Amino acid sequence: MERNYDVIIIGGGPAGLAAAVSAYENGAKKLLVIERDREVGGILNQCIHNGFGLHHFGEELTGPEYAGRFADMVAKTDAEVVTNTMVLDVADAGECRKVSCISPERGYCEYTAGAVVLCMGCRERTRGAIAIPGDRPAGVFSAGTAQRYVNMEGYMVGKRVVILGSGDIGLIMARRMTLEGAKVLACVELCPYSNGLNRNIVQCLEDYGIPLYLSHTITDIVGKGRVEKVVVSRVDGGKPIAGTEFEIECDTVLLSVGLIPENELSRAAGIEIDPRTNGPVVYENMQTMTEGIFASGNVVHVHDLVDFVSAESIRAGRAAAEFAQGKRVGGDVITVKNGDGVNYTVPQKIRPENVDKGVEIFFRTNRPRHDSVIRVRSGEVEICKFSREHMAPGEMEKIRIPSVLLAKAQGEITVCVEDKEA
Repeated sequence: MERNYDVIIIGGGPAGLAAAVSAYENGAKKLLVIERDREVGGILNQCIHNGFGLHHFGEELTGPEYAGRFADMVAKTDAEVVTNTMVLDVADAGECRKVSCISPERGYCEYTAGAVVLCMGCRERTRGAIAIPGDRPAGVFSAGTAQRYVNMEGYMVGKRVVILGSGDIGLIMARRMTLEGAKVLACVELCPYSNGLNRNIVQCLEDYGIPLYLSHTITDIVGKGRVEKVVVSRVDGGKPIAGTEFEIECDTVLLSVGLIPENELSRAAGIEIDPRTNGPVVYENMQTMTEGIFASGNVVHVHDLVDFVSAESIRAGRAAAEFAQGKRVGGDVITVKNGDGVNYTVPQKIRPENVDKGVEIFFRTNRPRHDSVIRVRSGEVEICKFSREHMAPGEMEKIRIPSVLLAKAQGEITVCVEDKEA
């Protein structure tokens, strides 16, 4: 193997594979992709359902098929791909970036690169993170762990299942467990609305007659060796209401209670993290606030469609390749802020000199909405607005601001959402 590369990509999931293809196509011929699992593809390898690729490939694919397309593209480049390898550290080494990693085959290794792209994805929140009281029996899984056991390892995790949270993985596992012969007794959601895509609510719950309890949560897990039952309570403002408890006898609890961008490496490298996304603060080309280090995909913010991950990673790979070849971007910087009705925005910084025809801004609204308007302001000046018939926290929104309108911004812009009636 080489020791010096144009671009090193950390993570061989959908983000890392797309970034590698893009970097190669834009002039980075010495590429290294580092993946900690035994094969590339990331989370898509266990997502055997269809629904992927409609935006990027114009056809419906399963997760492994989508990952396989990009893996084949990477195989046609000169990129080196190492698996079963854990990255320990990313550091600034003067004119280059140094990546330290370890693997059973090669031991401890250090590589340098002109640019690094962070594509580590995200992880699931656990029972400990949300502090569910009760016993500590077997049979409590995160939804993603259960998905891997069932779809990749061939193990059935339970027969009578209750799902806490209505994230997309949890909804999809409700359908999957039903198809495998289990009885999914309920999906319990703390919020007064579901946090998954509407199509998953219909296709995974309603089509199979699985009840969805909104404004409810699990307040106790009971069981000695194995889960025996859960206690479910109605909530008000997130707090359980006394006297509303009821029990569901089950042997398995799946947790679908949110995803967290995997940024231990980012924090250790001193990269600025946005507390609203738990991901790096990035410019319009996906460069972090640390020069020469880029990021894309779920490590930046949690996406609901892998097609958007690919588009974002293609942009990051191109920018990393250009940086490694000596291109630098300067000029004025516009700060993007989230206003009323908006949880966060990505990117958080825009350099107009690096914007061609327009810039895309991604965000999520703070609650379900109908007949709304998205307003982009700079101070008291409204730069542009967009209408939406439907918005939900579980669905990422995207707007595109043309360069001619972006030129009106003075130092910062604010994205907010209002109901049309207001």
